[in-house]
Amino acid sequence: MYTEHVLSGMRPTGALHLGHYHGVLTNWVKLQHEYSCLFFVADWHALTTQYDDPSRISQNILEMVVDWLAAGVDPRQSAIFVQSRIPEHAELHLLLSMMTPLPWLERVPTYKDQQEKLSSKDLSTYGFLGYPLLQAADILIYRANRVPVGEDQVPHIEFAREIARRFNHLYGREPGFEEKAWEAVKKLGGKKARQYEELRARYQQEGDKSAIGQAHALLDDVQHLSAADRERLFGHLEGSGKVILVEPQAMLTAASRMPGLDGQKMSKSYANTIALREAPESVTKKIRAMPTDPARVRRSDPGEPQKCPVWQLHQTYSEESCRAWVQEGCRKASFGCLDCKQPVIDSVLKELAPIQERARYYQEDAALARNILADGCEKAREIARETMRDVREAMGVDGAF
Repeated sequence: MYTEHVLSGMRPTGALHLGHYHGVLTNWVKLQHEYSCLFFVADWHALTTQYDDPSRISQNILEMVVDWLAAGVDPRQSAIFVQSRIPEHAELHLLLSMMTPLPWLERVPTYKDQQEKLSSKDLSTYGFLGYPLLQAADILIYRANRVPVGEDQVPHIEFAREIARRFNHLYGREPGFEEKAWEAVKKLGGKKARQYEELRARYQQEGDKSAIGQAHALLDDVQHLSAADRERLFGHLEGSGKVILVEPQAMLTAASRMPGLDGQKMSKSYANTIALREAPESVTKKIRAMPTDPARVRRSDPGEPQKCPVWQLHQTYSEESCRAWVQEGCRKASFGCLDCKQPVIDSVLKELAPIQERARYYQEDAALARNILADGCEKAREIARETMRDVREAMGVDGAF
């Protein structure tokens, strides 16, 4: 049966914090129960901005993967792997670079934005300019249908879609395509073949886009089709050639509501984080030291929760009854700021406890995480190799002569 792949990844920045947990990892844990998921460590992407000091990248890989596993990413349900262990990423990136117009890369919104944000680094490199194309190769090599991203990353997914369209337009019409497509239609059987042709006619002659989804559902029910025949039928349906590279769809994820200890977005660059494996006494100390409403100089001074970073944490961690208690007590000065912070401390420690317990399991035996990565790399590479066979054949660079 045709499988929908979800792909997502992170640069190896080392141990993760609550911002990563609420912004990404909880979503990954949910998705792995609904789709075939591939989660990868984007170590080559880290080199685009850390090329001058790559010394910590390898160490950060295991640190980050332990946090993924501790957060609930299940290697029995998802493939967890390292980008650089799959050389097909680099090969596809190279081949795609031959047909990618330079202005397409220069117009990606994040290109100039990141150059300005990281002005202290020399980012006038080919690797940095080509970052969106490597990201496209990461997605396209697994024929990933869905990619969970925030709104700011949607242009990158659209770029990957444009690359897939251009590739399929240039190389998707294999020799004898029509004959092979008709042979594939016959393999559907009489009834399903008629349904397929009716849906194809509705789309191509009447412009009925709903027929596309119905035809895909029809093909998904036919388990005996080879991957090549299935792709031919998708291409035949839409009047194109064989679909070599699948156009990915962005899965918009809600922006993380996890604030940092100073009220800004939680980020290592702001030094306002709570790490997933941070000791309870350190968590307690950090939250107790958080700034509050400047108007509350003395305990008897009334405050305004909306002006207090601690209130933002209550919105993430506290139930409605506790939030009502905070709003009334702060405005009436019926308790002190340390009293207000204690429910947040309790909730954060309660959330971190099972994560840290699972992390200890992998910390005590580093070989466990390494073996999980090895298994995940093997699963990912099997898919990547199949894609590259089709890509090489379509481009005529498969070594045959």
